[in-house]
Amino acid sequence: MNIKSLLLGSAAALVAVTGARAADAVVVAEPEAVEYVRVCDAYGAGFFYIPGTETCLKVSGHVRFDTKGGDDVSKGGKLGTWKLKSRATIRFDARSDTELCTLRSFAETQFNYADAENSAAIPHAYISLGGFRIGVTDSLYDTWTGSAGNVLNDGVIAYAGDSTNQVSYTFTGGNGFSALIGAEQGDKDHRITDYLPHVVAGAKFEQGWGDIAGVVGYDSVIEEFAGKLRLDVKLTEAISAFILGGYQSGYGDHLKEPRTSSYYGSWDGDWALWGGLSAKVSDKATVNAQLAYESEGTYAGALGVGYELVPGFTITPEINYTKFDGARKTKSLANKGGDDAIGGFLRFQRNF
Repeated sequence: MNIKSLLLGSAAALVAVTGARAADAVVVAEPEAVEYVRVCDAYGAGFFYIPGTETCLKVSGHVRFDTKGGDDVSKGGKLGTWKLKSRATIRFDARSDTELCTLRSFAETQFNYADAENSAAIPHAYISLGGFRIGVTDSLYDTWTGSAGNVLNDGVIAYAGDSTNQVSYTFTGGNGFSALIGAEQGDKDHRITDYLPHVVAGAKFEQGWGDIAGVVGYDSVIEEFAGKLRLDVKLTEAISAFILGGYQSGYGDHLKEPRTSSYYGSWDGDWALWGGLSAKVSDKATVNAQLAYESEGTYAGALGVGYELVPGFTITPEINYTKFDGARKTKSLANKGGDDAIGGFLRFQRNF
Protein backbone atom coordinates (compact mmCIF):
# COMPACT_ATOMS: atom_id res chain seq x y z
CA MET A 1 0.00 0.00 0.00
CA ASN A 2 1.46 3.32 -1.04
CA ILE A 3 1.04 6.67 0.65
CA LYS A 4 -1.64 7.86 -1.82
CA SER A 5 -3.85 4.84 -1.11
CA LEU A 6 -3.47 5.35 2.67
CA LEU A 7 -4.56 8.99 2.50
CA LEU A 8 -7.60 8.20 0.32
CA GLY A 9 -8.66 5.44 2.70
CA SER A 10 -8.33 7.68 5.78
CA ALA A 11 -10.42 10.41 4.17
CA ALA A 12 -13.17 7.96 3.28
CA ALA A 13 -13.25 6.63 6.84
CA LEU A 14 -13.47 10.17 8.30
CA VAL A 15 -16.40 11.04 6.05
CA ALA A 16 -18.24 7.90 7.10
CA VAL A 17 -17.76 8.60 10.84
CA THR A 18 -18.83 12.23 10.48
CA GLY A 19 -22.00 11.23 8.63
CA ALA A 20 -22.87 8.75 11.36
CA ARG A 21 -22.48 11.40 14.11
CA ALA A 22 -24.53 13.94 12.16
CA ALA A 23 -27.38 11.46 12.02
CA ASP A 24 -27.31 11.22 15.84
CA ALA A 25 -26.80 15.02 16.49
CA VAL A 26 -28.37 16.48 19.68
CA VAL A 27 -30.90 19.25 18.99
CA VAL A 28 -30.39 22.22 21.37
CA ALA A 29 -33.59 24.06 22.31
CA GLU A 30 -33.69 27.69 21.24
CA PRO A 31 -33.84 30.26 24.09
CA GLU A 32 -37.18 31.90 24.74
CA ALA A 33 -37.66 35.30 23.17
CA VAL A 34 -36.82 38.16 25.49
CA GLU A 35 -39.64 40.67 26.06
CA TYR A 36 -37.99 44.02 25.69
CA VAL A 37 -39.34 47.13 27.41
CA ARG A 38 -42.02 48.82 25.31
CA VAL A 39 -42.69 52.53 25.25
CA CYS A 40 -46.09 53.57 26.62
CA ASP A 41 -47.19 56.84 25.04
CA ALA A 42 -50.75 56.85 26.43
CA TYR A 43 -49.82 59.00 29.44
CA GLY A 44 -47.08 61.22 28.02
CA ALA A 45 -43.31 61.06 27.65
CA GLY A 46 -41.19 58.83 29.85
CA PHE A 47 -43.66 55.99 30.47
CA PHE A 48 -42.90 52.35 29.62
CA TYR A 49 -44.77 49.09 30.08
CA ILE A 50 -43.70 46.98 33.03
CA PRO A 51 -42.73 43.68 31.29
CA GLY A 52 -45.50 41.11 31.44
CA THR A 53 -48.18 43.65 32.41
CA GLU A 54 -50.35 46.37 30.90
CA THR A 55 -49.22 48.86 33.58
CA CYS A 56 -47.24 51.89 32.46
CA LEU A 57 -44.50 53.21 34.74
CA LYS A 58 -42.49 56.43 34.78
CA VAL A 59 -39.43 56.91 36.97
CA SER A 60 -38.22 60.50 37.36
CA GLY A 61 -36.73 62.86 39.91
CA HIS A 62 -33.93 65.31 40.53
CA VAL A 63 -30.71 65.91 42.44
CA ARG A 64 -30.49 69.35 44.04
CA PHE A 65 -27.95 71.44 45.90
CA ASP A 66 -29.09 74.60 47.74
CA THR A 67 -27.04 77.28 49.41
CA LYS A 68 -28.16 80.49 51.09
CA GLY A 69 -26.57 83.25 53.11
CA GLY A 70 -27.21 86.67 54.63
CA ASP A 71 -30.28 87.11 56.85
CA ASP A 72 -33.05 84.70 57.70
CA VAL A 73 -35.82 86.26 55.60
CA SER A 74 -38.52 84.19 57.31
CA LYS A 75 -37.70 84.67 61.00
CA GLY A 76 -35.18 87.51 61.02
CA GLY A 77 -31.65 87.48 62.40
CA LYS A 78 -28.34 86.60 60.75
CA LEU A 79 -27.70 83.12 59.43
CA GLY A 80 -24.08 83.45 60.54
CA THR A 81 -22.72 81.03 57.93
CA TRP A 82 -23.65 79.32 54.69
CA LYS A 83 -26.73 77.13 54.94
CA LEU A 84 -26.24 74.12 52.66
CA LYS A 85 -28.68 71.39 51.74
CA SER A 86 -28.49 68.50 49.28
CA ARG A 87 -31.52 66.49 48.17
CA ALA A 88 -32.16 63.46 45.98
CA THR A 89 -35.76 62.93 44.88
CA ILE A 90 -37.14 59.86 43.10
CA ARG A 91 -40.72 59.61 41.80
CA PHE A 92 -42.64 56.50 40.71
CA ASP A 93 -45.79 57.02 38.64
CA ALA A 94 -47.70 53.85 37.66
CA ARG A 95 -50.89 53.97 35.55
CA SER A 96 -53.18 51.52 33.80
CA ASP A 97 -56.57 51.58 32.11
CA THR A 98 -59.38 49.68 33.82
CA GLU A 99 -63.03 49.01 33.05
CA LEU A 100 -63.87 51.97 35.28
CA CYS A 101 -61.19 54.57 34.41
CA THR A 102 -57.45 55.16 34.81
CA LEU A 103 -55.91 53.64 37.94
CA ARG A 104 -52.86 55.51 39.17
CA SER A 105 -50.40 55.18 42.05
CA PHE A 106 -47.80 57.84 42.73
CA ALA A 107 -44.98 57.91 45.27
CA GLU A 108 -42.12 60.31 45.88
CA THR A 109 -39.17 59.74 48.17
CA GLN A 110 -36.78 62.44 49.32
CA PHE A 111 -33.33 61.96 50.83
CA ASN A 112 -31.78 65.06 52.40
CA TYR A 113 -28.43 66.03 53.82
CA ALA A 114 -28.38 69.32 55.74
CA ASP A 115 -26.53 70.63 58.79
CA ALA A 116 -24.39 67.47 58.83
CA GLU A 117 -27.47 65.25 59.26
CA ASN A 118 -29.24 62.82 56.96
CA SER A 119 -33.02 62.56 56.76
CA ALA A 120 -35.60 60.88 54.56
CA ALA A 121 -39.23 61.60 53.81
CA ILE A 122 -42.17 60.40 51.74
CA PRO A 123 -44.13 63.60 51.08
CA HIS A 124 -46.31 61.97 48.41
CA ALA A 125 -47.83 58.48 48.29
CA TYR A 126 -51.35 58.12 46.96
CA ILE A 127 -53.72 56.06 44.82
CA SER A 128 -56.24 57.56 42.43
CA LEU A 129 -59.02 56.04 40.36
CA GLY A 130 -60.47 58.56 37.99
CA GLY A 131 -61.32 61.62 40.09
CA PHE A 132 -61.02 59.83 43.44
CA ARG A 133 -57.72 60.03 45.35
CA ILE A 134 -56.56 58.74 48.73
CA GLY A 135 -53.15 59.00 50.43
CA VAL A 136 -50.65 61.63 51.48
CA THR A 137 -49.64 64.67 49.44
CA ASP A 138 -49.74 68.47 49.61
CA SER A 139 -52.92 69.94 51.01
CA LEU A 140 -55.63 70.53 48.43
CA TYR A 141 -55.86 74.06 49.81
CA ASP A 142 -52.31 74.54 48.52
CA THR A 143 -52.31 72.71 45.19
CA TRP A 144 -55.74 73.73 43.90
CA THR A 145 -54.68 77.36 43.50
CA GLY A 146 -51.09 76.47 42.55
CA SER A 147 -49.06 77.45 45.63
CA ALA A 148 -47.72 80.98 45.03
CA GLY A 149 -45.23 82.11 42.37
CA ASN A 150 -42.34 80.43 40.58
CA VAL A 151 -39.66 81.87 42.88
CA LEU A 152 -37.79 79.43 45.09
CA ASN A 153 -38.59 81.13 48.40
CA ASP A 154 -42.29 81.71 47.75
CA GLY A 155 -43.60 80.99 51.27
CA VAL A 156 -42.06 83.70 53.49
CA ILE A 157 -45.69 84.75 53.89
CA ALA A 158 -47.20 81.28 54.12
CA TYR A 159 -50.17 80.35 51.95
CA ALA A 160 -50.95 76.81 53.23
CA GLY A 161 -49.99 74.08 55.67
CA ASP A 162 -47.76 71.09 54.94
CA SER A 163 -48.52 67.65 53.49
CA THR A 164 -51.44 65.65 54.87
CA ASN A 165 -53.31 62.39 54.56
CA GLN A 166 -56.45 63.06 52.54
CA VAL A 167 -59.42 61.69 50.63
CA SER A 168 -60.74 63.74 47.72
CA TYR A 169 -62.79 63.77 44.55
CA THR A 170 -62.15 66.07 41.57
CA PHE A 171 -64.73 66.62 38.85
CA THR A 172 -63.40 67.70 35.44
CA GLY A 173 -65.82 69.13 32.91
CA GLY A 174 -65.28 69.47 29.19
CA ASN A 175 -65.45 73.26 29.05
CA GLY A 176 -62.53 74.15 31.29
CA PHE A 177 -64.53 73.88 34.53
CA SER A 178 -63.42 71.64 37.39
CA ALA A 179 -64.30 71.28 41.06
CA LEU A 180 -63.09 69.36 44.09
CA ILE A 181 -64.08 68.34 47.58
CA GLY A 182 -61.82 66.66 50.12
CA ALA A 183 -61.27 65.67 53.74
CA GLU A 184 -57.82 66.10 55.33
CA GLN A 185 -56.05 65.03 58.52
CA GLY A 186 -53.76 68.08 58.74
CA ASP A 187 -49.99 68.33 59.18
CA LYS A 188 -48.07 67.67 62.39
CA ASP A 189 -48.95 71.10 63.82
CA HIS A 190 -52.62 71.06 62.78
CA ARG A 191 -53.71 67.44 63.14
CA ILE A 192 -57.35 66.63 63.85
CA THR A 193 -58.13 65.55 67.43
CA ASP A 194 -61.28 63.47 66.83
CA TYR A 195 -63.10 61.87 63.89
CA LEU A 196 -64.14 65.13 62.26
CA PRO A 197 -61.67 65.97 59.45
CA HIS A 198 -60.65 69.29 58.00
CA VAL A 199 -62.71 69.96 54.87
CA VAL A 200 -61.64 71.57 51.56
CA ALA A 201 -63.71 72.55 48.51
CA GLY A 202 -62.75 74.43 45.36
CA ALA A 203 -63.68 75.35 41.81
CA LYS A 204 -61.63 76.37 38.76
CA PHE A 205 -62.21 77.72 35.25
CA GLU A 206 -59.36 77.38 32.70
CA GLN A 207 -59.14 78.88 29.22
CA GLY A 208 -56.44 79.80 26.72
CA TRP A 209 -55.92 83.21 28.35
CA GLY A 210 -55.26 81.70 31.81
CA ASP A 211 -57.48 80.58 34.66
CA ILE A 212 -59.32 81.63 37.80
CA ALA A 213 -59.48 79.35 40.85
CA GLY A 214 -61.01 79.52 44.31
CA VAL A 215 -60.67 77.28 47.35
CA VAL A 216 -62.05 77.29 50.89
CA GLY A 217 -60.89 75.25 53.89
CA TYR A 218 -62.52 74.55 57.25
CA ASP A 219 -60.23 73.81 60.21
CA SER A 220 -62.32 71.44 62.34
CA VAL A 221 -60.16 71.82 65.47
CA ILE A 222 -60.41 75.59 65.97
CA GLU A 223 -63.59 75.78 63.88
CA GLU A 224 -62.46 78.56 61.53
CA PHE A 225 -62.63 79.10 57.78
CA ALA A 226 -60.07 80.38 55.28
CA GLY A 227 -60.31 80.98 51.57
CA LYS A 228 -58.17 81.97 48.58
CA LEU A 229 -58.93 83.30 45.13
CA ARG A 230 -56.34 83.33 42.34
CA LEU A 231 -56.18 84.76 38.83
CA ASP A 232 -53.52 83.69 36.31
CA VAL A 233 -53.13 85.54 33.00
CA LYS A 234 -50.94 84.74 29.99
CA LEU A 235 -49.92 88.23 28.90
CA THR A 236 -47.86 86.98 25.95
CA GLU A 237 -46.33 83.69 24.85
CA ALA A 238 -43.34 84.49 27.05
CA ILE A 239 -44.86 86.41 29.99
CA SER A 240 -47.42 85.29 32.56
CA ALA A 241 -48.66 86.95 35.76
CA PHE A 242 -50.78 86.02 38.78
CA ILE A 243 -52.48 87.57 41.80
CA LEU A 244 -53.62 85.56 44.82
CA GLY A 245 -55.67 86.79 47.77
CA GLY A 246 -56.47 85.02 51.02
CA TYR A 247 -58.83 85.67 53.96
CA GLN A 248 -59.26 83.81 57.25
CA SER A 249 -61.80 84.05 60.04
CA GLY A 250 -61.03 84.29 63.74
CA TYR A 251 -57.42 85.48 63.50
CA GLY A 252 -56.07 86.15 67.00
CA ASP A 253 -59.01 84.47 68.78
CA HIS A 254 -57.07 81.34 69.74
CA LEU A 255 -53.88 82.73 71.26
CA LYS A 256 -54.40 80.87 74.55
CA GLU A 257 -55.06 77.53 72.91
CA PRO A 258 -52.37 74.87 72.26
CA ARG A 259 -52.57 75.62 68.55
CA THR A 260 -52.87 79.30 67.70
CA SER A 261 -52.98 79.27 63.91
CA SER A 262 -55.40 77.82 61.40
CA TYR A 263 -54.24 75.00 59.14
CA TYR A 264 -55.57 76.92 56.16
CA GLY A 265 -55.04 80.53 57.25
CA SER A 266 -51.29 80.16 57.78
CA TRP A 267 -50.37 83.84 57.36
CA ASP A 268 -50.38 86.54 60.08
CA GLY A 269 -53.50 88.68 59.96
CA ASP A 270 -57.01 88.56 58.58
CA TRP A 271 -55.91 88.67 54.95
CA ALA A 272 -52.88 88.41 52.68
CA LEU A 273 -51.93 89.07 49.05
CA TRP A 274 -49.39 87.52 46.69
CA GLY A 275 -48.56 88.61 43.16
CA GLY A 276 -45.86 87.94 40.61
CA LEU A 277 -44.79 87.30 37.07
CA SER A 278 -42.59 85.02 35.00
CA ALA A 279 -40.85 86.14 31.81
CA LYS A 280 -38.95 83.83 29.49
CA VAL A 281 -36.26 86.22 28.28
CA SER A 282 -34.32 83.68 26.19
CA ASP A 283 -34.33 80.01 25.26
CA LYS A 284 -32.39 79.28 28.44
CA ALA A 285 -33.37 81.97 30.98
CA THR A 286 -36.62 82.74 32.81
CA VAL A 287 -37.00 85.67 35.23
CA ASN A 288 -39.37 85.13 38.18
CA ALA A 289 -40.54 87.81 40.61
CA GLN A 290 -42.97 87.85 43.53
CA LEU A 291 -44.32 90.32 46.10
CA ALA A 292 -46.42 89.34 49.12
CA TYR A 293 -48.13 91.22 51.97
CA GLU A 294 -50.07 90.20 55.08
CA SER A 295 -52.42 92.49 57.00
CA GLU A 296 -50.27 92.43 60.14
CA GLY A 297 -47.84 94.64 58.19
CA THR A 298 -45.09 92.32 56.91
CA TYR A 299 -44.24 92.24 53.21
CA ALA A 300 -41.76 90.11 51.30
CA GLY A 301 -40.21 90.15 47.83
CA ALA A 302 -38.18 87.74 45.73
CA LEU A 303 -36.40 88.02 42.39
CA GLY A 304 -34.62 85.17 40.65
CA VAL A 305 -33.44 83.83 37.30
CA GLY A 306 -33.71 80.20 36.29
CA TYR A 307 -30.99 79.43 33.74
CA GLU A 308 -30.94 76.06 31.98
CA LEU A 309 -27.24 75.62 31.33
CA VAL A 310 -27.79 72.38 29.40
CA PRO A 311 -31.01 70.36 29.00
CA GLY A 312 -31.97 68.98 32.41
CA PHE A 313 -29.54 71.12 34.45
CA THR A 314 -30.76 74.47 35.82
CA ILE A 315 -28.94 77.06 37.93
CA THR A 316 -31.14 79.53 39.83
CA PRO A 317 -29.79 82.53 41.76
CA GLU A 318 -32.35 84.46 43.80
CA ILE A 319 -32.43 87.42 46.17
CA ASN A 320 -35.04 87.82 48.93
CA TYR A 321 -36.13 90.77 51.04
CA THR A 322 -38.56 90.96 53.99
CA LYS A 323 -39.84 93.98 55.94
CA PHE A 324 -41.14 92.75 59.30
CA ASP A 325 -43.97 94.18 61.35
CA GLY A 326 -46.27 93.06 64.17
CA ALA A 327 -45.46 89.73 65.79
CA ARG A 328 -42.88 88.98 63.09
CA LYS A 329 -40.91 92.10 64.01
CA THR A 330 -40.90 91.06 67.66
CA LYS A 331 -39.57 87.62 66.71
CA SER A 332 -36.91 89.13 64.47
CA LEU A 333 -35.66 91.36 67.28
CA ALA A 334 -35.61 88.33 69.59
CA ASN A 335 -33.43 86.57 66.99
CA LYS A 336 -31.01 89.56 67.14
CA GLY A 337 -32.26 90.85 63.81
CA GLY A 338 -33.81 94.13 62.76
CA ASP A 339 -37.11 95.09 61.23
CA ASP A 340 -35.96 93.89 57.81
CA ALA A 341 -33.86 91.10 56.31
CA ILE A 342 -32.11 90.45 53.02
CA GLY A 343 -30.71 87.13 51.88
CA GLY A 344 -29.38 85.29 48.86
CA PHE A 345 -30.28 81.86 47.52
CA LEU A 346 -28.55 79.68 44.91
CA ARG A 347 -29.83 76.36 43.59
CA PHE A 348 -28.27 73.78 41.27
CA GLN A 349 -30.72 71.14 40.05
CA ARG A 350 -30.39 68.24 37.63
CA ASN A 351 -33.77 66.82 36.56
CA PHE A 352 -34.21 63.37 35.04
